[in-house]
Amino acid sequence: MSFLNAEEPSVVELITDFGLNILWHPTTGLQIGDQVQDLLKDIIAGKVQMDILVYEGSLIQGPNNTGSMNFFADRPMMDWIKELSEVAGYVVAIGDCATWGGIPAVPPNPSESTGLQFHKKKKGGFLGANYVSKGGLPVINIPGCPAHPDWITQILVAISVGRIGDVQIDDYHRPKTFFTDFVQTGCTNVVNFAQKVDGGFGKRGHGCLFFEVGCRGPMTRASCNNILWNRQSSKTRANHPCLGCTEPGFPHHDLMKGSVLKTMKHLGVFPKEVPTGRNKLAYYMEAGFQKVMPTNNQVHQASK
Repeated sequence: MSFLNAEEPSVVELITDFGLNILWHPTTGLQIGDQVQDLLKDIIAGKVQMDILVYEGSLIQGPNNTGSMNFFADRPMMDWIKELSEVAGYVVAIGDCATWGGIPAVPPNPSESTGLQFHKKKKGGFLGANYVSKGGLPVINIPGCPAHPDWITQILVAISVGRIGDVQIDDYHRPKTFFTDFVQTGCTNVVNFAQKVDGGFGKRGHGCLFFEVGCRGPMTRASCNNILWNRQSSKTRANHPCLGCTEPGFPHHDLMKGSVLKTMKHLGVFPKEVPTGRNKLAYYMEAGFQKVMPTNNQVHQASK
């Protein structure tokens, strides 16, 4: 559904301007029932060419590696994916479930869920660490819960025009175009973060959610505040904490009680996680200094 909301380019533009033929999509596909099976069988047999396999959702292997917890088109979904990935020109995993396993993969993981080529931070997943598609690339991961629609369509365009080789991917197979900067980049609370001003839900512009409400913006790579959602806003701009959903550790702390929407701390004071790339001790010292320094607003109030 996120994909269908894309704007730059839109799904219509993918078809009319870039010539994509969407063989099947769960919402827009014309085939139903046996017709879907026939199409997939023709793809596997080489009768129908499939340049891009786009997959969403956890790869469910349970119980006991049979995949029977997730049937699709009259057989385990994992059997379809295994065979389709062998003939696909490129494979694109959409969303946290398809990329890292997502919430279903949280221990004890009774469904034996995993991602296509990663299980959390560990490379491997269902297709294995060494998998490459016919086009010569590993699985291209577009994480997010959900993934931003324009991230999806722009990668599909890069493939369709033969420019995917120019797109650099990081260690988790995410396109660096979208997953190099942190969510904090462009966040309207960045000044409050620098001044270590605490904030709370809904208090727009009155504080940073990193210190108390578990915002993961400083350690989450995604362009949410540069390519806005619906061209309007983002979680942090609406004063909701970033959940870190584009990182392979999502959901973080394996949903341990008391860890959701709350900053985990040592001794109730020091954040257990600090911004990526920062030395913990140095950050704690800086934070302590900033805490005792008056903010611009406090100085202004005092001058009155």
